[in-house]
Amino acid sequence: MHVTQKCQYALRAVFELAKRAGQGPVKIAEIADVQAIPSRFLEMILIQMKQGGFVASQRGRDGGYLLVRRPGELTVGEVMRFIQGPLGPVDCVLQQQNCKCPLYGGCVFLPMWHRAQRAMSEVYDTTTFDDLLSYDTAGEEYKPCYSI
Repeated sequence: MHVTQKCQYALRAVFELAKRAGQGPVKIAEIADVQAIPSRFLEMILIQMKQGGFVASQRGRDGGYLLVRRPGELTVGEVMRFIQGPLGPVDCVLQQQNCKCPLYGGCVFLPMWHRAQRAMSEVYDTTTFDDLLSYDTAGEEYKPCYSI
């Protein structure tokens, strides 16, 4: 499964907001700078995330964005599905009703694709942003890779 650049940016933005949860609104420029996200693109992503109920915004000089839920209540899978749609390794697993593959239903690979989808979903749906925060502060050598 390919995670789009937009989805990576959304995850990093939510992560940055999770790091600053309880400290008040965070400006787009701060998030963009720390997480290496183009500000114009980040602005569009945050507007979409606001419409989805993930973040809220405050106007004014001290305004910015903040998470609506606590980091421990928000999973990576929720954000990914909202930004990118269903999670799965191949289209026939995602669009079973509309699968155009002539082998669908008798495909030897289908059980494997379903197992891969369940494994991915399990990882993404059980990883909260609180979990990511604990990885970030675990004292291990942390070197962000922005070209995932």
